[in-house]
Amino acid sequence: MLYAKLFRELEQARWSMHTDIPWESFDASLLTEEQAQTIKMNAITEWSALPATEMFLRDNQHDSDFSAFMSIWFYEEQKHSLVLMEYLRRFRPDLLPTEEELHAVRFPFDPAPPLETLMLHFCGELRLTRWYKCASQWHTEPVIKQIYETISTDEARHGGAYLKYMKRAIDKTGDEARRAFAKIGVLMTSVSRAGKPLHPTNLHVNKALFPNDTVQSRLPDPGWLEEWLTKQIHFDKVWEKRVIKMILHNLSQLFGKTFTTALELNAYRKSLAVSTAAAV
Repeated sequence: MLYAKLFRELEQARWSMHTDIPWESFDASLLTEEQAQTIKMNAITEWSALPATEMFLRDNQHDSDFSAFMSIWFYEEQKHSLVLMEYLRRFRPDLLPTEEELHAVRFPFDPAPPLETLMLHFCGELRLTRWYKCASQWHTEPVIKQIYETISTDEARHGGAYLKYMKRAIDKTGDEARRAFAKIGVLMTSVSRAGKPLHPTNLHVNKALFPNDTVQSRLPDPGWLEEWLTKQIHFDKVWEKRVIKMILHNLSQLFGKTFTTALELNAYRKSLAVSTAAAV
């Protein structure tokens, strides 16, 4: 089982909200109203780890190892929401999310294929790692800069954990897993086609609730994410290329191939489909 090893690794890397965040360094003159509002939106977005965990547990009842790992992932993701809310509680209590605002992002996700969902969240962790690093550079107040650096490192570790489960899936199911991972990999590295950076929180996940079935659509400001990325932290093409490069690098290692573009990955995906059809 991977769970026991991952528990030890993540336990050793775990940080304390009370001793590892330099609360005493807060400088009110360096926190703008615009920046403070974005902290609230991210605190609510991180709270959506709750319905995501419910989805993972429902769709992975066959996999006790991965389901047990969710105990770690859920704890650390909710801690991200909590540390952002603690920042607001201390320094901008007027912006602290209400229980109703938090509960709004807890809604049921439709069942989805577990392998595709695993790959989607792996890519989401890589993207969040870069989003938070970029946000840390945009902020000017030292405490929130440190918070974003800290949770960015967590997201990178979570991506590494998901990758271990992806390797295990290939060992168990071979091309079935490769097809699922390549399919989502093409989607997540073809940003120009999608028209926006894709992340689990801005994808539609419940047909019955459409169009209000993305996490972002249920925030107090549904258009916040795009504004935050493009006009505030300026997550530009240079940053996005880093995300795509990291996804392709990891898939190259996972598949024993070399992918430098989404087109190369898509060609590999098609070759898997052809080989499967021929085998049938």
